[in-house]
Amino acid sequence: MATRTPVPSPDSPLGRLMTTLPHGGKVEWIGLRPARNRDMVEVETVEATTGAGLTGDRYNGGSGKRGVTLIQAEHLPVIAALAGHDHIAPGTLRRNLVVSGIPLVALKGRRFRVGEVVLEGTDACDPCSRMEDALGPGGFNAMRGHGGLCAHIVEGGTLRVGDVVEAL
Repeated sequence: MATRTPVPSPDSPLGRLMTTLPHGGKVEWIGLRPARNRDMVEVETVEATTGAGLTGDRYNGGSGKRGVTLIQAEHLPVIAALAGHDHIAPGTLRRNLVVSGIPLVALKGRRFRVGEVVLEGTDACDPCSRMEDALGPGGFNAMRGHGGLCAHIVEGGTLRVGDVVEAL
């Protein structure tokens, strides 16, 4: 069984550093996976159901750990460069939300608000073998360390492109 890395006390110097963010972020893109091995469908809004997932997404009703997947907008050009592409469309990477302006790694193990929805970062969203097909040979490795964050939905509501993302 894997052991979790202890989170420093929020009162410790490292804990204060880890909870200090310069500013919030913004939802740039929303996509849903309607079924296994199907292309992502871009949407402007989607309903997020507490403990379940996103309406219309294949993971809706699953364990909840992967209720929502997020990826850093700033990482898309890095992944593209590492995979030998000029540009990568957000749907290619199979994450639900593309978020800019806030470091997603800082939200792991924390609650955060996206518009009216409250999420909790559960784990890194590691790439899968499908990235080889999507990005070409080496696509899996191009995404390692840039795969984003899995989150479960603590308080549901509507997610919208343009929503503010802020740590709680």
